[in-house]
Amino acid sequence: MAVKIISVNVNGVRAAFRNGMPEWLRQAQPDILALQEVRAETEDLVRLFNEFRAEHGGPEWHILHDNATAKGRAGVAVLSRIPAVTSRTELGPKNFDSAGRWLEADFNVNGKLLTVISTYVHSGEVGTAKQDEKYNFLEAMKKRMAQLVKAEAHTVVLGDLNVGHTELDIKNWKGNLKNAGFLPEERAYFDTLMNKQGWVDVGRAAHPGVDGPYTWWSNRGQAFDTNTGWRIDYHLATPKLAAVARDYSVHKAASYAERWSDHAPVAVDYDI
Repeated sequence: MAVKIISVNVNGVRAAFRNGMPEWLRQAQPDILALQEVRAETEDLVRLFNEFRAEHGGPEWHILHDNATAKGRAGVAVLSRIPAVTSRTELGPKNFDSAGRWLEADFNVNGKLLTVISTYVHSGEVGTAKQDEKYNFLEAMKKRMAQLVKAEAHTVVLGDLNVGHTELDIKNWKGNLKNAGFLPEERAYFDTLMNKQGWVDVGRAAHPGVDGPYTWWSNRGQAFDTNTGWRIDYHLATPKLAAVARDYSVHKAASYAERWSDHAPVAVDYDI
């Protein structure tokens, strides 16, 4: 059975729906959809996706959503055509606030356990508390992912991870060596995830040795039109799941005016 899993930072789901997300969703037809930066309430998600179903049909949407502590900030969700068996939002020590940034959902697919995790890593800012929070989150994420990969199950960590791992992942990497998102200390976490723990970057595996394909473009200047982007939205899969991944694609809008988020959805089919 092929399961199409798509991840996207919607940059506010209500604005995304106003600006063209429903038409994309109608064409994309995901089985499981991971959202980041939802910036809305659960009832907003229920209303939007019920309205979409009423207009376009299709099976029921099952919605899991974790709000950020601060209203109108962050927020992650997993929406699916089949119900999740269970879900979790705990990450890191009890005194660490990861609300709205980590959501694990377990599914039964053909008798196999599939775990889908929607995550939204802090953007960070060098020399500020925001960067400290980013490192705290990356540390907690690294520890949890070490546990997950040892289980040798079908698991994928999806989302806006706000770090470009290598020089291939940022068009202007030389100009960002001292900026959050491409700091050596941040990239070292990804070295650990891929090179030591064994996670597979499905996007890089599908496009070895080439620039991008990028998934985020600044709204400043002509970044989108000149494809001066960053690849910061990932599918990180366990080896067992990565072995059945195919058709990785970035759904970049045809033009700047047709974008409904500053990020592009990232889609992969998994033959489970």
